[in-house]
Amino acid sequence: MGIVNVTPDSFSDGGRHDDARTAIAHCERLVAEGADILDIGGESTRPGAPRVDAQSEWARIDKVLAAAVTLGVPVSIDTYKPDVMRRALDAGADIINDVQALQLPGALAAVAGRGAGVCLMHMRGEPASMMELAVYGDVVAEVGDFLAQRAQAARDSGIPADAIALDPGYGFAKSAEHNLQLLAGQQRLAGLGYPLLVGWSRKRTLGDITSRPVDQRLPASLAAALRAVSLGANVLRVHDVAATVDALKVWAAVDAATIPATE
Repeated sequence: MGIVNVTPDSFSDGGRHDDARTAIAHCERLVAEGADILDIGGESTRPGAPRVDAQSEWARIDKVLAAAVTLGVPVSIDTYKPDVMRRALDAGADIINDVQALQLPGALAAVAGRGAGVCLMHMRGEPASMMELAVYGDVVAEVGDFLAQRAQAARDSGIPADAIALDPGYGFAKSAEHNLQLLAGQQRLAGLGYPLLVGWSRKRTLGDITSRPVDQRLPASLAAALRAVSLGANVLRVHDVAATVDALKVWAAVDAATIPATE
């Protein structure tokens, strides 16, 4: 899943694709590099990010979405606002990727019955204040319980089980220690029975481990992505599509290799 941030303030690439022309070109580039899904967002969810109203968010992404749906891959819209969800689905989006896990009033109804996929992410509070809520007894169990509850709420609203993916929310209301504990226990989340979408790309925890700034975290991002795949991740949400595709090709080739029998 290739990330398309149509924002001026995303933590990693804010301002690089914040107009329709450059964002559409970025979509085309990511598909050429091997992206299976495009994920378009019009509001930053980095720690401390200010809120954006629905009309402003839609104005940022509408032309980009219109172009993206012609590129031959499923298109996801990264939003938690029901009004943006409805507009995006009307315009041809295939997936709603919600950091609030369809908790806002009207969010479940905006998606149910539309034939769209959904990704439900774990987060506490809002981006502006979420790090104040990063307190857990057992982060894996608490995240797992939340995701199971939200998946059931989605199913109860009429969203089919096979249209649901779950996201542990690495970096959202979680310290570096929590993120690492969550990754180490990720197979427990995979055991919930839904595909896992994970996002480790360029995250702050990788900078804490490596002391690298955000624009020098590609090797760390690839290491985290491959570890996540080994622990049950099905979809990787990434900035660097070409490098991630290459890493996964090597992984798959080794996995498929056979060792000749010895006498």
